[in-house]
Amino acid sequence: MSDKELLSEVDGEEAKAPDTSGDNQNHKEEYEDICYICRRPESKAGKMIKIPSNICICADCMQKTFDSMNQSGFPMGDMSNFNPANMPNMPNITGFPGMPNISMINLSDLQGMMPQNQKLKKKKPKEEKEAKPALNIKAIPAPHKIKASLDEYVVGQEHAKKVMSVAVYNHYKRVASDTLDGIEIEKSNMLMIGPTGSGKTYLVKTLAKLLDVPLAIADATSLTEAGYIGDDIESVVTKLLAAAGNDVEKAEHGIIFIDEIDKIAKKKNTHQRDVSGESVQQGMLKLLEGAEIEVPVGANSKNAMVPLATVNTRNILFICGGAFPDLTDIIKERLNKHSSMGFRADLKDKYDKEENLLSRVAVEDIRKYGMIPEFLGRLPVLFTLDALSEDMMVRILNEPKNAIIKQYQKLLAMDEVKLEFEEEALLAIAKKAREKDVGARALRAILEEFMLDIMYEIPKDDNIGKVTITRAYIENTGGPVITLRGYQALPESIVSQ
Repeated sequence: MSDKELLSEVDGEEAKAPDTSGDNQNHKEEYEDICYICRRPESKAGKMIKIPSNICICADCMQKTFDSMNQSGFPMGDMSNFNPANMPNMPNITGFPGMPNISMINLSDLQGMMPQNQKLKKKKPKEEKEAKPALNIKAIPAPHKIKASLDEYVVGQEHAKKVMSVAVYNHYKRVASDTLDGIEIEKSNMLMIGPTGSGKTYLVKTLAKLLDVPLAIADATSLTEAGYIGDDIESVVTKLLAAAGNDVEKAEHGIIFIDEIDKIAKKKNTHQRDVSGESVQQGMLKLLEGAEIEVPVGANSKNAMVPLATVNTRNILFICGGAFPDLTDIIKERLNKHSSMGFRADLKDKYDKEENLLSRVAVEDIRKYGMIPEFLGRLPVLFTLDALSEDMMVRILNEPKNAIIKQYQKLLAMDEVKLEFEEEALLAIAKKAREKDVGARALRAILEEFMLDIMYEIPKDDNIGKVTITRAYIENTGGPVITLRGYQALPESIVSQ
């Protein structure tokens, strides 16, 4: 059978085959094909050649394959007039002249090699982009509305919420604005400093949920210089692309939060190569400033089996956060250096008892901590979070929409039991949490400890209608008050003292 007859036979079988469903057709139109050999998408490599088992190969790779086979002495026949671009539906590799009965590859083994998270969405054409802007500035809430929404979930931190609301609002105004008048608004990347457990990550998560934009949270401790064990610097953009459903256009308007940014400070008194410190800061400069970078789709590192996508970070908002331990010592040293002698000199321990000493931080303090000037220059918005006081912890227990106490009340409500906390009990919990010095994370640890026996014993007795947590129970001098259904409160504990 000749090549023409074989092609006509395959075309006839395709004509007889039933049409695919609408969902599959929309799925194919939404995602673009990727070359199985070079992993380039169709937008870069050009028209793909489809071979059986849903495998796509670009014309360049197909031509290179034929050239390499000719050079190796493989009997290819006369391929001088062969043009792969003219064969969009190749029937079978074994049907070429010179290869009558040779099967080079088992195509059935290659099915499903491209997972869903490595498929790239097609970019919209320019006409469609001009007709419908990617971002509507009128849909973005004003700063006071953003802060009001944050107030429902985050207790305190008024200054931090105000700074974030204004910075985010200005950033998305910058994305939506044009540069026809020659005025280009610069990025307002943020550097957030606060003690552990003060709510840095929670603020960013809540903000991204309110704005309905893709959010990627990366940990700076895992980042290393290219070529070393660890994640590449571009992996933070890969996580954002995955959060956007591999939609490059949507990812280019997202938010990246890099936590534990203080861990990439320059290492002091070391003669070894700093692969996870200053070199990571140097590598992140182009990301923060804005550049087109190639990132792997569905993987943290680039390799031959992973497709690459080009993402422009110019309109991505970067928020960096860290606890910066021992930064207070650097601040004290700066504040005390001009007042060490004389009758009017301040005492050296003047600032030792000041709780929110981080609010006095300056750029020179962070530079002395180990962050390079070029890195700090690309984070113009600098603000701090306050340490949590006992009053703030009491409010955190019951004021937010998803407060910890409300979560336990919902759990017991499923057993038709009402849970209440005395005010004195909340103060005792806050005092214990303050002593642990790990911020709001200590609240859940303490409640888990005291609620364990209650959550275990309550389902045993259907007559229990209400449980009241007392200060004596928190201080291990008494027990909770149990109220049976239809009776007065009984001051007896269901848990062993």
